Amino acid sequence: MGPERKSLLNIIILGFGFMFMFTAFQTCGNIEQTVIKSFNSSEFHGSGYTSMSIIYGVFSASNLIAPSVVAVIGPQLSMFFSGLLYSGYIAMFIHPYTWSFYTASVVVGIAAAVLWTAQGNVLAINSSDATIGRNSGIFWALLQFSLFFGNLYIYFAWHGHAHISDKDRQTVFISLTVISLVGSFLFFLIQKPADPVVTPPNASESLAQAESSESSSVSVTLPKGRGSQALDAFLKALKISVTKEMLLLSICIAYTGLELTFYSGVYGTCIGAMTRFGEDAKGLIGLSGIFIGLGEILGGGVFGMLNKCNRFGRNPVVLLGLITHFVAFYLIFLNIASDAPLAPEEGTPLQAYITPSVEVALLCSFLLGLGDSCFNTQLLSIVGFMYREDSAPAFAVFKFVQSIAAALAFFYSNYLLLHWQLLILVLVGFLGTLSFFVAEWVVVSRKPDTDYESI
Repeated sequence: MGPERKSLLNIIILGFGFMFMFTAFQTCGNIEQTVIKSFNSSEFHGSGYTSMSIIYGVFSASNLIAPSVVAVIGPQLSMFFSGLLYSGYIAMFIHPYTWSFYTASVVVGIAAAVLWTAQGNVLAINSSDATIGRNSGIFWALLQFSLFFGNLYIYFAWHGHAHISDKDRQTVFISLTVISLVGSFLFFLIQKPADPVVTPPNASESLAQAESSESSSVSVTLPKGRGSQALDAFLKALKISVTKEMLLLSICIAYTGLELTFYSGVYGTCIGAMTRFGEDAKGLIGLSGIFIGLGEILGGGVFGMLNKCNRFGRNPVVLLGLITHFVAFYLIFLNIASDAPLAPEEGTPLQAYITPSVEVALLCSFLLGLGDSCFNTQLLSIVGFMYREDSAPAFAVFKFVQSIAAALAFFYSNYLLLHWQLLILVLVGFLGTLSFFVAEWVVVSRKPDTDYESI
Protein backbone atom coordinates (compact mmCIF):
# COMPACT_ATOMS: atom_id res chain seq x y z
CA MET A 1 0.00 0.00 0.00
CA GLY A 2 1.40 3.39 -1.02
CA PRO A 3 2.00 6.14 1.56
CA GLU A 4 -0.88 8.28 0.33
CA ARG A 5 -3.34 5.37 0.45
CA LYS A 6 -2.14 4.43 3.93
CA SER A 7 -2.62 8.01 5.11
CA LEU A 8 -6.11 8.06 3.60
CA LEU A 9 -6.91 4.77 5.36
CA ASN A 10 -5.75 6.32 8.64
CA ILE A 11 -8.13 9.25 8.11
CA ILE A 12 -11.01 6.87 7.43
CA ILE A 13 -10.25 4.80 10.56
CA LEU A 14 -9.99 8.04 12.55
CA GLY A 15 -13.39 9.08 11.24
CA PHE A 16 -15.00 5.74 12.10
CA GLY A 17 -13.52 5.81 15.61
CA PHE A 18 -14.98 9.25 16.22
CA MET A 19 -18.25 8.21 14.57
CA PHE A 20 -18.76 5.42 17.13
CA MET A 21 -17.64 7.54 20.08
CA PHE A 22 -19.83 10.48 19.18
CA THR A 23 -22.79 8.34 18.18
CA ALA A 24 -22.83 7.78 21.92
CA PHE A 25 -21.70 11.16 23.24
CA GLN A 26 -23.62 13.50 20.92
CA THR A 27 -26.78 11.47 21.41
CA CYS A 28 -26.18 11.71 25.16
CA GLY A 29 -25.77 15.50 24.94
CA ASN A 30 -28.87 15.84 22.77
CA ILE A 31 -31.16 13.99 25.20
CA GLU A 32 -29.62 14.53 28.63
CA GLN A 33 -31.60 17.64 29.59
CA THR A 34 -34.83 15.88 28.61
CA VAL A 35 -33.76 12.73 30.50
CA ILE A 36 -32.91 14.74 33.60
CA LYS A 37 -36.31 16.45 33.57
CA SER A 38 -37.94 13.01 33.51
CA PHE A 39 -35.65 11.52 36.17
CA ASN A 40 -37.58 10.85 39.37
CA SER A 41 -35.19 10.93 42.34
CA SER A 42 -34.82 13.10 45.40
CA GLU A 43 -31.08 12.34 45.35
CA PHE A 44 -30.45 13.97 41.96
CA HIS A 45 -30.55 17.71 41.33
CA GLY A 46 -28.42 18.16 38.21
CA SER A 47 -28.90 20.26 35.08
CA GLY A 48 -27.88 19.10 31.62
CA TYR A 49 -27.05 22.67 30.58
CA THR A 50 -24.85 23.15 33.66
CA SER A 51 -23.08 19.85 33.02
CA MET A 52 -22.27 20.78 29.44
CA SER A 53 -21.12 24.22 30.59
CA ILE A 54 -18.71 22.53 33.02
CA ILE A 55 -17.49 20.16 30.31
CA TYR A 56 -16.67 22.96 27.89
CA GLY A 57 -15.27 25.23 30.60
CA VAL A 58 -12.84 22.53 31.74
CA PHE A 59 -12.26 21.65 28.09
CA SER A 60 -11.11 25.20 27.36
CA ALA A 61 -8.69 25.32 30.30
CA SER A 62 -7.35 21.82 29.58
CA ASN A 63 -6.41 22.80 26.04
CA LEU A 64 -3.46 24.61 27.58
CA ILE A 65 -1.94 21.30 28.67
CA ALA A 66 -3.37 18.98 25.99
CA PRO A 67 -0.48 19.47 23.50
CA SER A 68 1.96 18.46 26.22
CA VAL A 69 -0.02 15.26 26.95
CA VAL A 70 -0.14 14.35 23.25
CA ALA A 71 3.59 15.07 22.90
CA VAL A 72 4.44 12.76 25.79
CA ILE A 73 2.19 9.71 25.19
CA GLY A 74 1.41 10.18 21.50
CA PRO A 75 -1.87 10.79 19.67
CA GLN A 76 -3.02 7.17 19.52
CA LEU A 77 -2.92 6.46 23.25
CA SER A 78 -4.22 9.98 23.93
CA MET A 79 -7.36 9.24 21.92
CA PHE A 80 -7.81 5.78 23.45
CA PHE A 81 -7.65 6.87 27.10
CA SER A 82 -9.80 9.93 26.37
CA GLY A 83 -12.36 7.62 24.78
CA LEU A 84 -12.51 5.51 27.93
CA LEU A 85 -13.32 8.62 29.98
CA TYR A 86 -16.06 9.58 27.51
CA SER A 87 -17.55 6.12 28.00
CA GLY A 88 -17.45 6.62 31.76
CA TYR A 89 -19.45 9.85 31.47
CA ILE A 90 -22.13 8.12 29.40
CA ALA A 91 -22.27 5.13 31.75
CA MET A 92 -22.88 7.49 34.67
CA PHE A 93 -26.45 8.07 33.39
CA ILE A 94 -27.34 4.43 34.06
CA HIS A 95 -27.53 5.25 37.79
CA PRO A 96 -26.90 8.99 38.10
CA TYR A 97 -26.09 10.89 41.28
CA THR A 98 -25.49 14.62 41.49
CA TRP A 99 -21.87 14.23 42.67
CA SER A 100 -20.99 11.65 39.99
CA PHE A 101 -22.75 13.71 37.31
CA TYR A 102 -20.68 16.84 37.88
CA THR A 103 -17.46 14.94 38.64
CA ALA A 104 -17.78 13.08 35.35
CA SER A 105 -18.41 16.43 33.63
CA VAL A 106 -15.05 17.72 34.86
CA VAL A 107 -13.22 14.54 33.86
CA VAL A 108 -14.68 14.39 30.35
CA GLY A 109 -13.80 18.07 29.85
CA ILE A 110 -10.14 17.18 30.37
CA ALA A 111 -10.49 14.13 28.12
CA ALA A 112 -12.09 16.21 25.37
CA ALA A 113 -9.12 18.58 25.20
CA VAL A 114 -6.65 15.72 24.80
CA LEU A 115 -8.90 13.85 22.35
CA TRP A 116 -9.40 16.74 19.94
CA THR A 117 -5.79 17.89 20.09
CA ALA A 118 -4.69 14.36 19.21
CA GLN A 119 -7.30 14.21 16.43
CA GLY A 120 -5.97 17.41 14.89
CA ASN A 121 -2.45 16.03 15.08
CA VAL A 122 -3.39 12.76 13.34
CA LEU A 123 -5.34 14.66 10.67
CA ALA A 124 -2.43 16.99 9.93
CA ILE A 125 0.37 14.42 9.85
CA ASN A 126 -1.63 12.24 7.46
CA SER A 127 -2.32 15.16 5.10
CA SER A 128 -0.40 17.35 2.70
CA ASP A 129 -1.27 20.86 1.56
CA ALA A 130 -3.06 19.25 -1.39
CA THR A 131 -5.10 16.76 0.68
CA ILE A 132 -5.86 18.63 3.93
CA GLY A 133 -9.20 19.92 2.59
CA ARG A 134 -10.26 16.51 1.28
CA ASN A 135 -9.22 14.74 4.48
CA SER A 136 -11.00 17.32 6.65
CA GLY A 137 -14.20 16.72 4.69
CA ILE A 138 -13.92 12.92 4.90
CA PHE A 139 -13.33 13.04 8.64
CA TRP A 140 -16.14 15.52 9.20
CA ALA A 141 -18.66 13.52 7.16
CA LEU A 142 -17.83 10.28 8.99
CA LEU A 143 -17.98 12.04 12.35
CA GLN A 144 -21.42 13.43 11.61
CA PHE A 145 -22.86 10.02 10.79
CA SER A 146 -22.88 9.77 14.59
CA LEU A 147 -25.81 12.16 14.68
CA PHE A 148 -27.72 9.97 12.25
CA PHE A 149 -27.32 6.55 13.90
CA GLY A 150 -27.63 7.63 17.54
CA ASN A 151 -30.68 9.77 17.03
CA LEU A 152 -32.35 7.20 14.78
CA TYR A 153 -32.18 4.81 17.73
CA ILE A 154 -33.63 7.47 20.06
CA TYR A 155 -36.49 8.17 17.66
CA PHE A 156 -37.63 4.55 17.53
CA ALA A 157 -36.94 3.87 21.23
CA TRP A 158 -38.89 6.91 22.45
CA HIS A 159 -41.54 7.21 19.75
CA GLY A 160 -44.87 7.92 21.43
CA HIS A 161 -43.35 8.26 24.92
CA ALA A 162 -44.56 11.31 26.82
CA HIS A 163 -42.36 10.38 29.79
CA ILE A 164 -38.92 8.71 29.88
CA SER A 165 -38.95 5.88 32.43
CA ASP A 166 -35.95 4.56 34.35
CA LYS A 167 -35.94 1.42 32.19
CA ASP A 168 -35.95 3.51 29.00
CA ARG A 169 -33.03 5.56 30.30
CA GLN A 170 -30.96 2.59 31.40
CA THR A 171 -31.46 0.68 28.14
CA VAL A 172 -30.40 3.68 26.07
CA PHE A 173 -27.30 4.53 28.10
CA ILE A 174 -26.04 0.94 28.40
CA SER A 175 -26.20 0.71 24.60
CA LEU A 176 -24.46 4.07 24.14
CA THR A 177 -21.67 3.08 26.55
CA VAL A 178 -20.88 -0.06 24.54
CA ILE A 179 -20.89 1.89 21.28
CA SER A 180 -18.48 4.46 22.74
CA LEU A 181 -16.06 1.74 23.84
CA VAL A 182 -16.01 0.26 20.33
CA GLY A 183 -14.91 3.63 18.97
CA SER A 184 -12.09 3.90 21.52
CA PHE A 185 -10.57 0.56 20.51
CA LEU A 186 -10.73 1.42 16.80
CA PHE A 187 -7.94 3.97 17.32
CA PHE A 188 -5.46 1.10 17.68
CA LEU A 189 -5.94 0.34 13.97
CA ILE A 190 -4.34 3.66 12.95
CA GLN A 191 -0.90 2.95 11.48
CA LYS A 192 2.28 4.95 11.22
CA PRO A 193 2.42 6.56 7.75
CA ALA A 194 5.05 4.64 5.78
CA ASP A 195 6.47 7.80 4.23
CA PRO A 196 5.63 11.49 4.35
CA VAL A 197 2.85 12.45 1.99
CA VAL A 198 4.93 15.38 0.78
CA THR A 199 8.69 15.69 1.11
CA PRO A 200 9.26 18.93 3.06
CA PRO A 201 11.86 21.40 1.84
CA ASN A 202 13.06 22.60 5.21
CA ALA A 203 13.89 21.46 8.70
CA SER A 204 10.76 22.81 10.32
CA GLU A 205 8.57 20.59 8.15
CA SER A 206 10.86 17.66 8.90
CA LEU A 207 9.89 18.13 12.53
CA ALA A 208 6.26 17.73 11.46
CA GLN A 209 7.17 14.38 9.92
CA ALA A 210 8.82 13.30 13.14
CA GLU A 211 5.52 14.00 14.89
CA SER A 212 3.68 11.63 12.54
CA SER A 213 4.93 8.45 14.18
CA GLU A 214 2.69 5.96 15.94
CA SER A 215 1.18 6.35 19.39
CA SER A 216 4.21 6.98 21.58
CA SER A 217 6.54 7.94 18.77
CA VAL A 218 6.68 11.65 19.49
CA SER A 219 8.70 11.01 22.60
CA VAL A 220 10.99 8.59 20.77
CA THR A 221 11.76 10.44 17.56
CA LEU A 222 12.47 13.81 19.09
CA PRO A 223 15.84 14.14 20.76
CA LYS A 224 14.51 16.16 23.66
CA GLY A 225 13.26 14.68 26.91
CA ARG A 226 9.57 14.36 27.63
CA GLY A 227 9.57 17.36 29.92
CA SER A 228 11.14 19.52 27.21
CA GLN A 229 8.65 18.28 24.63
CA ALA A 230 5.73 19.09 26.92
CA LEU A 231 7.08 22.58 27.60
CA ASP A 232 7.77 23.20 23.92
CA ALA A 233 4.23 22.16 22.97
CA PHE A 234 2.77 24.48 25.62
CA LEU A 235 4.92 27.43 24.48
CA LYS A 236 4.03 26.81 20.84
CA ALA A 237 0.33 26.88 21.70
CA LEU A 238 0.76 30.23 23.45
CA LYS A 239 2.73 31.62 20.52
CA ILE A 240 0.18 30.44 17.95
CA SER A 241 -2.71 31.89 19.97
CA VAL A 242 -1.44 35.46 19.46
CA THR A 243 -0.62 35.24 15.75
CA LYS A 244 -2.60 37.58 13.52
CA GLU A 245 -4.27 34.73 11.63
CA MET A 246 -5.40 32.87 14.75
CA LEU A 247 -6.72 36.03 16.39
CA LEU A 248 -8.79 36.71 13.28
CA LEU A 249 -10.07 33.14 13.16
CA SER A 250 -10.93 33.18 16.86
CA ILE A 251 -14.20 35.06 16.32
CA CYS A 252 -15.37 32.51 13.75
CA ILE A 253 -14.17 29.63 15.95
CA ALA A 254 -16.09 31.13 18.89
CA TYR A 255 -19.22 31.23 16.73
CA THR A 256 -18.91 27.49 16.04
CA GLY A 257 -18.82 26.96 19.81
CA LEU A 258 -22.03 28.96 20.28
CA GLU A 259 -23.92 27.23 17.50
CA LEU A 260 -22.58 23.83 18.63
CA THR A 261 -24.29 24.45 21.95
CA PHE A 262 -27.47 25.48 20.22
CA TYR A 263 -27.88 22.56 17.84
CA SER A 264 -26.47 19.86 20.13
CA GLY A 265 -28.20 20.77 23.39
CA VAL A 266 -30.72 23.60 23.18
CA TYR A 267 -32.67 23.02 19.97
CA GLY A 268 -33.52 19.38 20.68
CA THR A 269 -34.73 20.37 24.15
CA CYS A 270 -36.90 23.08 22.59
CA ILE A 271 -38.54 20.62 20.21
CA GLY A 272 -39.18 18.12 23.01
CA ALA A 273 -40.81 20.87 25.10
CA MET A 274 -43.33 21.91 22.42
CA THR A 275 -46.60 20.29 23.53
CA ARG A 276 -48.20 21.53 20.30
CA PHE A 277 -46.14 18.92 18.47
CA GLY A 278 -48.26 16.26 20.20
CA GLU A 279 -47.32 13.11 22.09
CA ASP A 280 -44.42 12.42 19.73
CA ALA A 281 -42.53 15.55 20.80
CA LYS A 282 -39.94 13.53 22.77
CA GLY A 283 -39.35 11.21 19.81
CA LEU A 284 -38.87 14.25 17.58
CA ILE A 285 -35.67 15.03 19.52
CA GLY A 286 -34.10 12.00 17.87
CA LEU A 287 -35.58 12.84 14.47
CA SER A 288 -34.21 16.38 14.75
CA GLY A 289 -30.76 14.96 15.46
CA ILE A 290 -31.02 12.78 12.36
CA PHE A 291 -31.75 15.79 10.16
CA ILE A 292 -28.88 17.73 11.74
CA GLY A 293 -26.66 14.75 10.92
CA LEU A 294 -27.90 14.64 7.32
CA GLY A 295 -26.98 18.29 6.90
CA GLU A 296 -23.56 17.70 8.44
CA ILE A 297 -22.87 14.67 6.24
CA LEU A 298 -23.96 16.45 3.06
CA GLY A 299 -21.83 19.49 3.86
CA GLY A 300 -18.79 17.47 4.88
CA GLY A 301 -19.01 15.32 1.76
CA VAL A 302 -19.61 18.10 -0.74
CA PHE A 303 -17.18 20.67 0.64
CA GLY A 304 -14.54 18.13 1.54
CA MET A 305 -14.58 15.59 -1.30
CA LEU A 306 -15.08 18.31 -3.94
CA ASN A 307 -12.56 20.64 -2.30
CA LYS A 308 -10.09 20.42 -5.18
CA CYS A 309 -12.74 21.71 -7.59
CA ASN A 310 -13.13 24.93 -5.58
CA ARG A 311 -11.14 27.59 -7.40
CA PHE A 312 -12.35 30.41 -5.16
CA GLY A 313 -11.03 29.27 -1.81
CA ARG A 314 -12.88 28.81 1.45
CA ASN A 315 -14.77 32.12 1.68
CA PRO A 316 -17.79 31.15 -0.48
CA VAL A 317 -18.37 28.02 1.61
CA VAL A 318 -18.28 30.00 4.85
CA LEU A 319 -20.66 32.59 3.37
CA LEU A 320 -23.05 29.80 2.39
CA GLY A 321 -22.87 28.53 5.97
CA LEU A 322 -23.77 31.95 7.35
CA ILE A 323 -26.75 32.37 4.99
CA THR A 324 -27.96 28.84 5.79
CA HIS A 325 -27.81 29.52 9.53
CA PHE A 326 -29.55 32.89 9.24
CA VAL A 327 -32.45 31.23 7.39
CA ALA A 328 -32.62 28.54 10.09
CA PHE A 329 -32.55 31.07 12.94
CA TYR A 330 -35.36 33.10 11.38
CA LEU A 331 -37.58 30.04 10.89
CA ILE A 332 -36.87 28.84 14.45
CA PHE A 333 -37.80 32.30 15.73
CA LEU A 334 -41.15 32.01 13.94
CA ASN A 335 -41.84 28.36 14.79
CA ILE A 336 -40.63 27.67 18.36
CA ALA A 337 -42.01 29.27 21.55
CA SER A 338 -39.59 31.65 23.24
CA ASP A 339 -39.79 29.87 26.61
CA ALA A 340 -39.09 26.40 25.16
CA PRO A 341 -35.43 26.19 26.34
CA LEU A 342 -36.55 26.79 29.94
CA ALA A 343 -39.84 24.85 29.94
CA PRO A 344 -40.54 22.30 32.72
CA GLU A 345 -40.84 18.55 32.12
CA GLU A 346 -44.47 18.84 31.01
CA GLY A 347 -43.44 21.28 28.24
CA THR A 348 -44.83 24.63 27.06
CA PRO A 349 -48.28 25.20 25.51
CA LEU A 350 -47.25 28.52 23.96
CA GLN A 351 -46.56 29.16 20.30
CA ALA A 352 -44.42 31.74 18.50
CA TYR A 353 -45.54 33.65 15.39
CA ILE A 354 -46.81 30.79 13.23
CA THR A 355 -48.65 27.57 13.98
CA PRO A 356 -45.91 25.18 15.18
CA SER A 357 -44.88 22.90 12.33
CA VAL A 358 -42.90 19.68 12.68
CA GLU A 359 -41.80 19.97 9.05
CA VAL A 360 -40.37 23.46 9.58
CA ALA A 361 -38.65 22.33 12.78
CA LEU A 362 -36.94 19.44 10.97
CA LEU A 363 -35.98 21.67 8.02
CA CYS A 364 -34.28 23.97 10.52
CA SER A 365 -32.43 20.97 11.97
CA PHE A 366 -31.09 20.13 8.52
CA LEU A 367 -30.06 23.74 7.89
CA LEU A 368 -28.28 23.93 11.26
CA GLY A 369 -26.26 20.84 10.37
CA LEU A 370 -25.45 22.02 6.84
CA GLY A 371 -24.31 25.43 8.04
CA ASP A 372 -22.21 23.94 10.83
CA SER A 373 -20.39 21.69 8.36
CA CYS A 374 -19.64 24.71 6.14
CA PHE A 375 -17.90 26.51 8.99
CA ASN A 376 -16.10 23.55 10.53
CA THR A 377 -14.72 21.94 7.38
CA GLN A 378 -13.23 25.26 6.29
CA LEU A 379 -11.83 26.05 9.74
CA LEU A 380 -10.23 22.60 9.98
CA SER A 381 -8.81 23.12 6.50
CA ILE A 382 -7.32 26.57 7.09
CA VAL A 383 -5.86 25.73 10.52
CA GLY A 384 -4.34 22.50 9.20
CA PHE A 385 -3.01 24.38 6.16
CA MET A 386 -1.39 27.18 8.17
CA TYR A 387 0.04 25.17 11.07
CA ARG A 388 0.73 21.69 9.68
CA GLU A 389 4.18 21.62 11.28
CA ASP A 390 2.70 22.61 14.66
CA SER A 391 -0.63 20.84 14.33
CA ALA A 392 -1.18 19.70 17.92
CA PRO A 393 -0.67 23.16 19.51
CA ALA A 394 -2.70 24.83 16.74
CA PHE A 395 -5.71 22.54 17.14
CA ALA A 396 -5.44 22.93 20.90
CA VAL A 397 -5.85 26.69 20.48
CA PHE A 398 -8.76 26.04 18.09
CA LYS A 399 -10.56 23.90 20.67
CA PHE A 400 -9.64 26.27 23.50
CA VAL A 401 -11.52 29.14 21.86
CA GLN A 402 -14.40 26.96 20.69
CA SER A 403 -14.93 25.36 24.08
CA ILE A 404 -14.87 28.68 25.96
CA ALA A 405 -17.68 29.90 23.72
CA ALA A 406 -19.61 26.63 24.12
CA ALA A 407 -19.27 26.76 27.92
CA LEU A 408 -20.56 30.34 27.94
CA ALA A 409 -23.49 29.38 25.71
CA PHE A 410 -24.50 26.41 27.86
CA PHE A 411 -24.33 28.68 30.90
CA TYR A 412 -26.62 31.38 29.49
CA SER A 413 -28.97 28.70 28.09
CA ASN A 414 -30.12 28.17 31.68
CA TYR A 415 -31.46 31.73 31.79
CA LEU A 416 -32.07 33.29 28.35
CA LEU A 417 -35.26 32.91 26.34
CA LEU A 418 -34.94 31.55 22.81
CA HIS A 419 -35.08 34.86 20.93
CA TRP A 420 -32.15 36.29 22.91
CA GLN A 421 -30.08 33.20 22.20
CA LEU A 422 -30.84 33.54 18.49
CA LEU A 423 -29.84 37.22 18.53
CA ILE A 424 -26.44 36.36 20.02
CA LEU A 425 -25.90 33.73 17.32
CA VAL A 426 -26.76 36.18 14.53
CA LEU A 427 -24.39 38.90 15.77
CA VAL A 428 -21.42 36.64 16.49
CA GLY A 429 -21.97 34.68 13.28
CA PHE A 430 -21.86 37.84 11.17
CA LEU A 431 -18.69 39.13 12.84
CA GLY A 432 -17.07 35.68 12.69
CA THR A 433 -17.68 35.37 8.96
CA LEU A 434 -16.12 38.77 8.27
CA SER A 435 -13.07 37.86 10.36
CA PHE A 436 -12.71 34.56 8.48
CA PHE A 437 -12.71 36.40 5.16
CA VAL A 438 -9.86 38.63 6.34
CA ALA A 439 -7.89 35.66 7.70
CA GLU A 440 -8.24 33.80 4.40
CA TRP A 441 -7.03 36.79 2.44
CA VAL A 442 -4.05 37.19 4.78
CA VAL A 443 -3.09 33.53 4.35
CA VAL A 444 -3.31 33.68 0.56
CA SER A 445 -1.45 37.01 0.32
CA ARG A 446 1.43 35.59 2.37
CA LYS A 447 1.65 32.59 0.04
CA PRO A 448 1.25 34.17 -3.41
CA ASP A 449 2.27 30.95 -5.11
CA THR A 450 -0.58 29.05 -3.47
CA ASP A 451 -3.18 27.78 -5.90
CA TYR A 452 -6.67 27.62 -4.41
CA GLU A 453 -7.03 24.22 -5.98
CA SER A 454 -4.40 22.89 -3.61
CA ILE A 455 -6.01 24.22 -0.45
